[in-house]
Amino acid sequence: MRQAGTNLPKVGRYNRAVVLDQIQLADGISRVEIAQHTGLTPQTVSGIVRRLLDEGIVREDGASKGSSGGKPRTTLRLNADAGSAVGLHFDPVELSCTVVDLLGRPLVVRRRPTHPSNDPVEVVKVMAELVADALAEAGVDRGKVLGLGLATPGPIDATQGAIVGAPQLARWTRVPVQHMLSEATGLPVTLDNDATAAAVGERWSGAGRGVADFAYFFFGTGIGGGLILNHQVYRGGSLNAGEFGHSCVLADGPECYCGNRGCLERLANPEAIVAEVHRRLATGPHADSALARAFAEDPDAVDHGAIQRAAAAGDPVATAVIDEVAEYVASVAVNIANFIDVDLIVLGGHGIQHVESRYVDVVAAALATRPLSRHVRVVRAEASPLGADAAVVGSAALVLHATYSPQLSALLAD
Repeated sequence: MRQAGTNLPKVGRYNRAVVLDQIQLADGISRVEIAQHTGLTPQTVSGIVRRLLDEGIVREDGASKGSSGGKPRTTLRLNADAGSAVGLHFDPVELSCTVVDLLGRPLVVRRRPTHPSNDPVEVVKVMAELVADALAEAGVDRGKVLGLGLATPGPIDATQGAIVGAPQLARWTRVPVQHMLSEATGLPVTLDNDATAAAVGERWSGAGRGVADFAYFFFGTGIGGGLILNHQVYRGGSLNAGEFGHSCVLADGPECYCGNRGCLERLANPEAIVAEVHRRLATGPHADSALARAFAEDPDAVDHGAIQRAAAAGDPVATAVIDEVAEYVASVAVNIANFIDVDLIVLGGHGIQHVESRYVDVVAAALATRPLSRHVRVVRAEASPLGADAAVVGSAALVLHATYSPQLSALLAD
């Protein structure tokens, strides 16, 4: 990769994004404080803020005294109603769509099953219909829609805007979904891996706000990951970094579709959890388990959702399996803490709905006792406040992030 220089217009755009980022993160900040936090001169900050006010992206919201008294300082906030973004999460079993304001707050969330044929043309048609329905329900001005973010399973080819043979999506080999969806909706489309999108959502409006270095575990149909390093999204050389689900946690474990054995995803995805619970329920009496009684009446009723709810209620079989899976997740979390030295690990996605606290407790205990740097500082573990909507809110945040966040790569782009 060649080294690229930059020029003054790019620096100006970057500084604008730095100022806007400070306003978005602080939810109430003065021009003086922005200058102090960014190292920009007060004159530069004032000029940038004036243009943001003229564009309506930022608003002035009263005045507050400085820490040392003196002349009141005008407080700046992001104008949440100045624009909106649409997000679409393409899960192998479900499509979900949201419209968010500039603060990343969902105005509406709509869902429908993924087209059973998984035919790309049919799926994109349903995607476009879902986007139209969400925009109509949200009632936003189409002229204020910044774009559409699409979060999909990986791997993806971001340069071609294509899904590249996602294992759980038959017939999706190098499908140019970014172009197809843009044509179908009339909106510019930003494409990214669903776990990376969820991490971007956490940075914009979740647990990762203002955190320089954090890792995100996304639990969906599979298990993925996203990385924010030095406030920047880290995507790696092929733009597919963060495949935490394909870390080996059991050397002699079952073969994974990726070619390895004992991968986290192979042991901890919903299908694996259901299979393990069914195995335990079928091989012995569990008189103290409500789940066992449900299994005796109808094994199909003991699906992943039922297991999660049972674990949340303290069912001994469900909690034993969930806690064992959480230990596998904790091993990968410790590796990430050792390899990358992040400050925070966030766990989210619909795959841990109802049992987030069990996962967080196990991961937090491992992070407090096992990483080499634990005597310097302990890496925190938190559940995503975005919960089951992490990926779809993150997909909309892809648009906000690309439009407004400071990105070092933009300084070096051609």
